[in-house]
Amino acid sequence: MSTESRQSHSAFYGWNDAWANPAFRGLSIKAPPQIGRIICPVPAIQSADDEYATLEQIHGIQRRVPQARLLVIQDCGHSPHRDQPEAVLAATDSFVAEKREG
Repeated sequence: MSTESRQSHSAFYGWNDAWANPAFRGLSIKAPPQIGRIICPVPAIQSADDEYATLEQIHGIQRRVPQARLLVIQDCGHSPHRDQPEAVLAATDSFVAEKREG
C-alpha cells in the first residue's frame, strides 16, 4: 500500500497497527481483578448495539463492583455520548443527583 493511501486511512491503521502489535497479544478488555477495589458508586454505560463490544463487559464490571449502576442504551452504536447524548446526559444527571441526595 502506498504511503499516501495509508495516510488517508490513518484512523483505521492507527487502530489496526496497535492491536496487531505483538506487545498487545496479552491485552484483555475484560474488567481486571483490581477493579474490585473500587468502593465508590460507578456509572457504567454501554450500547446494546455496540459493534465492538458486548454487554458482558459492563456485566463484568458489575460483578466486581456491585455498586455500579448499569445503563444499556438501545438504538445506539459504539459511542453512546455521540449517538444518544440526551440519554447519557439524563442518566449522568440522575446518577449525580441521587448521590448528592444520599
